[in-house]
Amino acid sequence: MDYKFSLAEETDELELSLVKCKCWNTTYRGIYPDHKLDNFDIEDHKNEFIKIIKDKTKKIYKITIDNKIIGYFEYGSPIKKYKDFKQEIGVFYILKEYQHKGIGKSAFKFAYKDMKKNNYKEFIISCNKYNFNAQKFYQKMGGKIDSIDEDKKDGSSQIHYYFKIV
Repeated sequence: MDYKFSLAEETDELELSLVKCKCWNTTYRGIYPDHKLDNFDIEDHKNEFIKIIKDKTKKIYKITIDNKIIGYFEYGSPIKKYKDFKQEIGVFYILKEYQHKGIGKSAFKFAYKDMKKNNYKEFIISCNKYNFNAQKFYQKMGGKIDSIDEDKKDGSSQIHYYFKIV
């Protein structure tokens, strides 16, 4: 399976939003309230992607197969301040049918190597407390649990994983 990583461009915002919507539906159905998933606002997310793409403190890479976006990942300065961390992998989505094929592992290593090249010593990743597949993946990649949020009624509780760059 030939996939590639390339920096996202503003013209990718619709396709990125559609990938996010599909990923949310396959990952978070039963975790987040149905109304949150059923009312996913594509336009709002398109604007979010444009903002991230323009932010010089972050990098967002699309993952493509045959010029079709099948996922994306973003890293750089934290989306929300978390302790004293200067770097995070902030978003990381791959369509379900492309998971468990080594693509996520390659994307993770790509971001890791770039942060190392830029002399960062650590980073953080957060995932939903009930996203057990993501938890298993981050632990497999060497993440250590830094903290776990208290349960929230909206299902948005997070687990924060710490990674040391060596």
